[in-house]
Amino acid sequence: MPDIPLTTLVLLCLAAAAAGWIDAVVGGGGLLLLPAMLLGLPHTPAAHILGTNKAVAIVGTSGAAVTYLRKAPVDVRTAVRIGLAALAGSMTGAFFAAGISSEVLRPVIMVVLLGVAAFVMLRPSFGRAQPGGPVTRARTVMAIVLVGGGIGFYDGLFGPGTGTFLVLALTAVLHLDLVTASATAKIVNVCTNAGALAMFAHQGTVMWRLAALMAVFNLAGGMFGARTALKKGSEFVRGVLLVVVFSLVAKLAFDQWTA
Repeated sequence: MPDIPLTTLVLLCLAAAAAGWIDAVVGGGGLLLLPAMLLGLPHTPAAHILGTNKAVAIVGTSGAAVTYLRKAPVDVRTAVRIGLAALAGSMTGAFFAAGISSEVLRPVIMVVLLGVAAFVMLRPSFGRAQPGGPVTRARTVMAIVLVGGGIGFYDGLFGPGTGTFLVLALTAVLHLDLVTASATAKIVNVCTNAGALAMFAHQGTVMWRLAALMAVFNLAGGMFGARTALKKGSEFVRGVLLVVVFSLVAKLAFDQWTA
């Protein structure tokens, strides 16, 4: 672990807690944690930042998943299947990442996100519990292939906002309410984070002591965020979702402007 001033260490731990909360509620915690680590550890190689971030995130995500599973009606079998597809998709996306320009992708993703935000605002019923029977086999297969494989591919190729996209896609494809979609997304995230962490660990790019400290705060934030979502319900998650979507658009626009 690099020699980190106490003030910086405290701020990184607070950022980890806040990121855990955001990620548990609606995804997108990396939008806070990664920039915080890049600013706080400016001389640390990017690979070590990414590897350490995954080691922190998987702890908070796992804690949030366990908290959700105790009270939210999650189909664990389907969630794991989607997670395995997302893992395969992310590995494929990472393989093609070197040939893709982020300057080209950012405007496309910004347009998609703005469309998503408009849809959520204009459809107040989006993300509420859907009436009807069990999800059809066709929709389950669609979720595994398109949500798991497609968003997993995006995660490996580019990355920002993957958790948020998962929540939105699961809500749309499987007709889940936003709380159940967030819970399902956490299980998918655990699968993808585990695969990425294994690769980073193999490459020796994880600062384990720093990750262990930050993970404690990320775990607390993640479990508290899951409890908040369960208590407040889908309308609260919907509000947080819109905030995260607009924040992601702002970050991508800033990155595009300064590129």
